[in-house]
Amino acid sequence: MTTTEASDADTAAVEGRITDEDIERAKAQIGIAVNQRDEAWNKVPSADAITHFAFGCGDDNPLFYDPDYGPKTRWHGQIAPPTFAISTGIDQTPKFTDPERKKLFRGLFRGTGKYYAGVKWTWYQPIYAGRPVLMEAYTVDVQVKESQFSGGRSVKETYRFLYVDIDGNPIATRDESYISAERHGSKKSGKLAGVERQHWTEEAFAEVEAAYEAEVRRGAEPQWWEDVNVGDELPPVMKGPLTVVDIISMHMGWGWGGYGVGPLKFAHQLRKRMPAFYQPDEYGVPDVVQRLHWDAERAKALGIPAPYDYGQMRAAWVSHLLTNWIGDDGWLAEMDLQVRGFNYHGDIHRCTGKVTGKGDDPTETVSLEVFATNQRDEATTKGTAKVLLPSRKSGAVVLPVPDEDLRRRGAQVVSRVSGKVGEEMRRLYGE
Repeated sequence: MTTTEASDADTAAVEGRITDEDIERAKAQIGIAVNQRDEAWNKVPSADAITHFAFGCGDDNPLFYDPDYGPKTRWHGQIAPPTFAISTGIDQTPKFTDPERKKLFRGLFRGTGKYYAGVKWTWYQPIYAGRPVLMEAYTVDVQVKESQFSGGRSVKETYRFLYVDIDGNPIATRDESYISAERHGSKKSGKLAGVERQHWTEEAFAEVEAAYEAEVRRGAEPQWWEDVNVGDELPPVMKGPLTVVDIISMHMGWGWGGYGVGPLKFAHQLRKRMPAFYQPDEYGVPDVVQRLHWDAERAKALGIPAPYDYGQMRAAWVSHLLTNWIGDDGWLAEMDLQVRGFNYHGDIHRCTGKVTGKGDDPTETVSLEVFATNQRDEATTKGTAKVLLPSRKSGAVVLPVPDEDLRRRGAQVVSRVSGKVGEEMRRLYGE
């Protein structure tokens, strides 16, 4: 890169602009496993870590929350909430040493706003305490479009996170999509100018409390395949009004989600490594751009009415709805969600769902549509799900089998030898 090119790239980063060169580099990354800079928050799942994650999601289902409950179920132990995998996974992908490969992955879309657009999860087996999870991450798709939100150019990238057990058998895949939008556009577009934070009256808030009280969890009572019909509605699950405590609690279980954020000296180290990730606040203190999830002034500076949640929170909330309905003996096989709007501090989200399809055989998945709707009657999250249910005729659920390509990729993940897995096993079991 010439001095002029470097200067242009730095200017683009400061202005939060998307460049053609970055787009081409993003497309060239498709399919290449890339080492995650930051280690998993939970290197090996533990009972406490699983409980803390469920707590952070506001899910008190004892199957996830209480280590003493799981041994009495078909799982024979506490299992993790469906989206727990975002907090774990030992990454054995080697770091790039080739200069060209390092250049390919360095500093994409610096200074732009990166917004969660949706996720597709598939699940093949549960996560248990004490059993290591390995993972790899790679880009599966890149799309360029004009951003309706920001008024500028945007890029939608979809990353796959593959989670496998110590034998290479897939546990889950998470295809997570993000939109990088030119930061200057959101303020100029003024699209959110008419949105105001919700002010709650006692009467309105009483309805929220009543919704929490009315939550139904099936638990040990089987949701039989034979009893389910197209058109059946799921008992709703209430979330919110969103507060800073909700954001903090999610971080307690999730960690920092790969952002590498940390306090004090850890922040100093990240500022040296990623200076564009920090922008001065109104007092001149450089702070993470991620603070728009809790900093009202930062959100307003970007043309956003109030801080808002993480998309991973809403994915966890919708999975809470689904696991409540399927009961202890069911299996959530797939969930595909699109995030269509912000969930601001003060907003509620009522998670709902309906059965849309059912095959002729109990071994086939039951299809559902799902929504998360705020107090403005905006379905800011919508999508589909597939579940497996026990049958009076054929018995217990048989877990899904990954396709051959995914199994082969899983085998490649565990074939890499870094010593990390062995170190964690020795630490756990003292061998």
